Amino acid sequence: MSFFGKIFSKIFPSANAAEVVAAPPAAASGAPAAAAPPPSIPLGDVPAILDAMPGAAGLNWRTSIVDLLKLLGLDSSLAARKELASEILYSDGEPGSAEWNIGLHKQVMSRIAANGGTLPAELRD
Repeated sequence: MSFFGKIFSKIFPSANAAEVVAAPPAAASGAPAAAAPPPSIPLGDVPAILDAMPGAAGLNWRTSIVDLLKLLGLDSSLAARKELASEILYSDGEPGSAEWNIGLHKQVMSRIAANGGTLPAELRD
């Protein structure tokens, strides 16, 4: 299972992680790729699901990719985050920097929304 698939299946255990699109398909014209269209059935309110998880109150999962991965019980090391960034085609900034981590978090949230998770705009933009 892909790293993003693991994230998605931790948030939505009943979803079929094999159908999750980690990165949008590359655009043929050289234009930036558009996000994959969301499934026809929304999966649920991501903030409510994550806030209800044990340990959520002590973590800043809304802005920190490290805290999000910790909350989900996944590896949050720099190597794991680099693997995730490579998988979702994220390459802005120096890996491990605050800018890079914030951008990676936003990309993960955008991918969750693109796959049917309900998120407020401030968590995916």
